[in-house]
Amino acid sequence: MSFSYYGELCTTVYNLTKPIGHSFGGEIAYYKERLKGCKGRVLEPMAGSGRFMIPLLEEGVRVEGVDVSPEMLASCHKQCEERGLAPTLYEADITELSLPHRYEAITIPAGSFQLIEERHDAMNVLKRLYEHLEPGGRLLLDLFLPDAVFDNIGTFVGTTAYSLPNGDTITMEEKLVEADLFRQRKVSYLKYEKWREGKLIQTELQRFAICWYGIEEFKLILQSIGFTDVVVSADFQYGTPPSSQDQTFTFEAVK
Repeated sequence: MSFSYYGELCTTVYNLTKPIGHSFGGEIAYYKERLKGCKGRVLEPMAGSGRFMIPLLEEGVRVEGVDVSPEMLASCHKQCEERGLAPTLYEADITELSLPHRYEAITIPAGSFQLIEERHDAMNVLKRLYEHLEPGGRLLLDLFLPDAVFDNIGTFVGTTAYSLPNGDTITMEEKLVEADLFRQRKVSYLKYEKWREGKLIQTELQRFAICWYGIEEFKLILQSIGFTDVVVSADFQYGTPPSSQDQTFTFEAVK
């Protein structure tokens, strides 16, 4: 079986563990405050099933979403319809992003940018996001540093079981297969299995990579693309400089 990217089982588990409005350390309230006063369009690349996007729509923000996973987008559409919302969603690979509009702000919360595995792809995405901003528009995104698990390559990180409302169970098994300090990347294989009355009825495999960046490194990357006025804030306290590797770092930069 080939690897999927946020397929059906992964999307189901994502919705169970990260439901609409689930916030990591107060991030949704922070972004709402930072986007207060935005009258134009806002874009969330890597919007997934709408965990972050839907609360902004409910707040009146003109946010549009992009994702490469049709399963995630279908889930987002469904959950918007249940709330009486009519979202603008695009199925697209953000390394090839070409949308008909320009945006007052672009947001990538929860470290999703770090899912872009290859460095040249990540740089290309930042360039395309820059192109999709209006003059004076802002990019806001979160980064974090990974846990130190570099001595466990080839071992199983663990197995977790998730119970579904219809009585089915999904198990997720994670195996760390790569941890590369030089390339600033770690890769796990995730195996999802769906069980019904003790029988395996569906399997899905996912390659899950997380890349990371130093704070000063990423500031320089943004500046090299053309962004200015780069502010780095720790743990969703605007203007508070980072002081620990365990914090979330929110970058805000202007075109």
